Amino acid sequence: MTWELVLAFNIALLVAIASPGPSMLMLIRTSLVHGRTAGIRVGLGLGTMAAVWTAMALFGLDGVFKLFPWVYTTAKAAGAAYLLYLAWKTWRSADHRLERAQSAQTGRLFLEGMLVNLANPKSVLFAAAVLVVIFPPNLNLAEKAFIIGNHLMVEMLCQTAIALVMSTPAISRQYLAAKRYLDRTAAIVLGALGLRLLLQK
Repeated sequence: MTWELVLAFNIALLVAIASPGPSMLMLIRTSLVHGRTAGIRVGLGLGTMAAVWTAMALFGLDGVFKLFPWVYTTAKAAGAAYLLYLAWKTWRSADHRLERAQSAQTGRLFLEGMLVNLANPKSVLFAAAVLVVIFPPNLNLAEKAFIIGNHLMVEMLCQTAIALVMSTPAISRQYLAAKRYLDRTAAIVLGALGLRLLLQK
């Protein structure tokens, strides 16, 4: 395993992190509404679960999904249900007045970040595809551990940077001024992503 392969893997990770989806939406909204610390906590949860998916891919969970399709279908349905729940919750809170100084229950933020990424079992298939394309077969345990650790580090740095940027007072004030419309847009996007996950094969 060479540094060129690690670089290629990290580029693929950056593209995946920057792609619009429920993870990015949750990170941005949490940072805007509840501030830097809350955004970072959610980001740590998102990044941890993403690295766990890579670990599962490295140790063959994608093979379990292929061997037992019902396991994948069940995981996908549960994930879609969670995204639809988040959509409903966001829509309901759109009209609620929210002061920037309010803080979320920080003890749950890390778990909520993990649950959002857990809600997409397709992540393990994506991770497996990327790993197969980039890295040679028959990686040893130390190499697999390095890949997982590298993924976790990239996720933590990127998620924290996004939380820091989105929690700046100027950006947060703009969000609060248009909260009703932005929350309803976010709810529609989350609902659409949940339905897409449920209906895709």
